[in-house]
Amino acid sequence: MSKKVIITCAVTGSIHTPSMSPALPVTHGEIADAAVEAAEAGAAIVHLHARDPASGRPDQTPEGFEPFLKVIKQRSGCVVNITTGGAPWMRVEERVAPARKFKPEVASLNMGSMNFGLFPMLNRFKEFKHEWEAQHLENSRDLVFRNTFKDIEYVLNALGNEGTRFEFECYDIAHLYNLAHFLDRGLVRPPLFVQSVFGILGGIGAHPEDVAHMRRTADRLFGDQYQWSVLGAGRHQMRVAALAAANGGNIRVGLEDSLWAGPGTLAESNAQQVKLARRIVEGLGMAVASSEEAREILDLKGGDKVAF
Repeated sequence: MSKKVIITCAVTGSIHTPSMSPALPVTHGEIADAAVEAAEAGAAIVHLHARDPASGRPDQTPEGFEPFLKVIKQRSGCVVNITTGGAPWMRVEERVAPARKFKPEVASLNMGSMNFGLFPMLNRFKEFKHEWEAQHLENSRDLVFRNTFKDIEYVLNALGNEGTRFEFECYDIAHLYNLAHFLDRGLVRPPLFVQSVFGILGGIGAHPEDVAHMRRTADRLFGDQYQWSVLGAGRHQMRVAALAAANGGNIRVGLEDSLWAGPGTLAESNAQQVKLARRIVEGLGMAVASSEEAREILDLKGGDKVAF
């Protein structure tokens, strides 16, 4: 029987800025529409950040999330995943606030501190609508995305007792070992949803050997206790997705991770990227998981047990 592949769509994030693509959702309505359209295209899970509707800046206040969370729930049965990553310069108390209030089925959790270099995008993008955008990229030359053991425990304790499960974002091999540490201590429980991130400057690269090394290490550390998913940043998105799907993995796409639908071609929407990922999965003779199937695979609490 073909394995069902979970597609996650990360619709806006905090990396790209509004001037980079007209398709990047910024307002509450745009984020809601993008999430619903991605779910209709085949995404079982939508991974959500918020932005200030006027400036497009990342907004990690609960008030920034509330308007679109309710709309997505009304219009779609998809699994909602709320970020606790926020933006790399935010403290953990700020980053966890929306998930703490709304108690989603899934929240992301970054598994280690790292350099997080966005400044190379200044070589491609030269003109910006908002004053903050270029500085946002430039500041990443001197940016450490803080995720200490204390920070990780803080998020686990804040959300775990509410039945929220985690998308464990692992940007390097050491992050897998950090996750194994928390598993050994009994602070997380299987099935682990491990999201391997490839191609961010400061993390592991996106070479096929990097992808294989991540998979081998996760297999050795977690055996049958985890579900593997991947995201490739920027131009690496679909190539890494294909490598993972061919090797039994799940896929994350979306404009948070990449603005592109092909070489030099900006994606028209998040849904377009989901459709491209779905084409890869089905072309390999596998089927895409529905939201209900994803809930079963990941042992989620259900959409009726969230606080929005």
